[in-house]
Amino acid sequence: MDAVERAAALREYAEQTATCTRCALAEGRTQVVFGSGSPHADLMFVGEAPGRHEDEQGLPFVGQAGRLLDQLLGEIGLAREQVFIVNTLKCRPPGNRDPLPEEIAACEPHLFRQIELIEPKLVATLGNFATKLLSGRPTGITRVHGHEQEVTLGTRTVLLYPLYHPAAALYTPSMLKVLEEDFARIPVLLESAADAPATSGEAEVHQVGEPEPIQLGLF
Repeated sequence: MDAVERAAALREYAEQTATCTRCALAEGRTQVVFGSGSPHADLMFVGEAPGRHEDEQGLPFVGQAGRLLDQLLGEIGLAREQVFIVNTLKCRPPGNRDPLPEEIAACEPHLFRQIELIEPKLVATLGNFATKLLSGRPTGITRVHGHEQEVTLGTRTVLLYPLYHPAAALYTPSMLKVLEEDFARIPVLLESAADAPATSGEAEVHQVGEPEPIQLGLF
């Protein structure tokens, strides 16, 4: 698909997802938080799940952690409008509890479809939960942050890059420094990923002038 077709397909999928009832989280949400950013971004960020502010506004990472994410992007010459930001879950779990296995299973196809439509070169996981889920490995973020690996998500093979969640660095200067250092590698990883041929994997769960960005409250 070209950029225009990709944007249209992503918009259509966002509209379909807005009425999702695949799991019980649909009963308590204000709205689906589909994602936001460029429909043809080379870089995608994946967090855990929407919080209260995200549930209210329909956009991911709009609180303090989101502002820090914007700052970190600015330090490497990028803006939110140039990347795509999503969560593994599209609906807020009650009390911001950890996602349940059945909720993850219900929502994974949405994330994989987004990856297929956007075709990112680099997928950066933010925090322990997203990293373990998308890498398919139990190793925690403390050991794997800043170390890229190739994985297959849905039907697309991408470079996975684990990062600390911005929320963890809000009040810990030492962790913020590590996060800044890991972010500083992103431009190099994007360049190397762009030079590599695009690949598609088998359809499985996972093996371990520019168009305007879309901002509709859906993505």
